[in-house]
Amino acid sequence: MRLARLPIAAIAQLVALAIPPRCPGCGTVVEADHRFCATCWAGLRFLGDPACAACGMPMAIDQGPGMRCGPCLVRLPVHDGVRAAVAYGPVARDVALKLKYGGRLALATTMARLMLRHLAADATCLVPVPLHRRRLWTRGYNQSVLIAAALGRMRGVPMLRDALRRTRATPPLRGMNGRARAKAVRGAFVVSDPATVAGQSVVLVDDVHTSGATVDACAAALRRAGAARVMVLCWARVVGADD
Repeated sequence: MRLARLPIAAIAQLVALAIPPRCPGCGTVVEADHRFCATCWAGLRFLGDPACAACGMPMAIDQGPGMRCGPCLVRLPVHDGVRAAVAYGPVARDVALKLKYGGRLALATTMARLMLRHLAADATCLVPVPLHRRRLWTRGYNQSVLIAAALGRMRGVPMLRDALRRTRATPPLRGMNGRARAKAVRGAFVVSDPATVAGQSVVLVDDVHTSGATVDACAAALRRAGAARVMVLCWARVVGADD
């Protein structure tokens, strides 16, 4: 029997038998694509309110709209807020690394499905955090572009793939303090064509949020180009001492 004569549903069942869907976290066979097994699902800490309106850091007590954590009261971020699907932990980290370094490109859709609920309703465009061209040549793709593209398809919001450009390679930020991180990325991003973001409600898309230095530098460039609003949306954010 030729596959061309089979209904699409039947072909899909045959493919599923040959290549069964697996948990994005541990690789265990699961019932459908982009689904986590019970153990990995329980290992994800989903984020939401109450949280700091500026940086998205979870807070124990809901103090009402616009509440901010101590650090954001001292120094307000350049952007208009951060939202993340999950807290950075073993499962969230493994998924991010499989996409970033393991070539598991379908995981961008897995992440986007869980990020979608945090996508601002008034978003007019999605802008991925860019890689420097040398890193892009080495890796072959930008994971933030893949996530933003998946979000755009799900919500119907256009992605401006090349709106931001990284003008120079920046050193790894791990191990640096906040001031050193900010200095390392200062001036590293420019908007390719200010007209594309002027007046827009931008959602800046990234995979993992740590210190905020990179997204602050990106948001500053978008603000200078005339963006009306810049929200940050990512897969996971650090909520411990490293943030």
